[in-house]
Amino acid sequence: MDSSKIAEIIREVLRWESRCLETAANRIDASTFGALEILKGCTGRIVVTGMGKMGHVARKAAATFSSTGAPAFFLHPSEALHGDLGMVAKADVVIVLSNSGETAELLELVPHLVRQGIPLIALTGRRESTLARRSQVTLDISVAREADEISSAPTASTIVTMAMCDALAVALMRVRGFTREQFAIFHPSGHLGKKMLTTVQDVMHSGERMPVARPTISMREAIVEMSKKGLGCVVAIDDQSQVVGILTDGDLRRLLAANHNPLSETLQQHLVQRPKTVRSDLLAAEALQVMERHAITVLPVVDASQRLVGVLHLHALVQIGLA
Repeated sequence: MDSSKIAEIIREVLRWESRCLETAANRIDASTFGALEILKGCTGRIVVTGMGKMGHVARKAAATFSSTGAPAFFLHPSEALHGDLGMVAKADVVIVLSNSGETAELLELVPHLVRQGIPLIALTGRRESTLARRSQVTLDISVAREADEISSAPTASTIVTMAMCDALAVALMRVRGFTREQFAIFHPSGHLGKKMLTTVQDVMHSGERMPVARPTISMREAIVEMSKKGLGCVVAIDDQSQVVGILTDGDLRRLLAANHNPLSETLQQHLVQRPKTVRSDLLAAEALQVMERHAITVLPVVDASQRLVGVLHLHALVQIGLA
């Protein structure tokens, strides 16, 4: 089989699954709203269960709900019948995934959940199935066929089911007013978590680590301070510790490139006045935007009274993975 034939097979699968998703999107009805209302009113956890390929989808769905502010876990139906059913409480809601709606392990589990009065939301491809009849709400995840016309291996049906679970999780997140900041709290090691939680104060150089000087010192002394602190700059402050200017190693290189020897002159003569500054409570990601916008690698950090409290270098943002 040549590459063009293989490429066409892959395109056919992707196009077919895309059409199945579009069909599912056009089926949104009162049942979908009913499922969302049940999930919104859940005071316990969302339990997601399924067998085989649908079990893998259920695991992913539970993880998605949990990461978007709705505590959830995956329940293996067979293990549930051998003791794990004890993890399910009356305040929980159970989402059951089964394309056929006749999965034996699930049908054996369902009566025990119904007996406890736990709301069931079924995602199934057959509205007339046993699972659908025993559930409080049924969402239609049917597909005309799977992506492979030769076999019935779950492909399009699992894609539609996973997408529906994603849609429910996102909708629930929106109606509950879940924020980006809350999402970041649940993902402290992730890129978004770092962007949303890390402030300039967390990564700036402060105290004795700051390259700071009075503007009246000589350029020779300023260069010594710049070299000793290793941030490629020296920040000049006045008697109230307010920033009056900055000198960077780039500024120094430009002076030398112009055949100018500044060593006998004062720092004040070569300061860049009114430099860009940031507040210590600013998000580090926002400080990075300032650096990128003005093509600079270092920023003096000030407090509400514009007093110098730190120096932020691009390298610090690189080290935490923001840049």
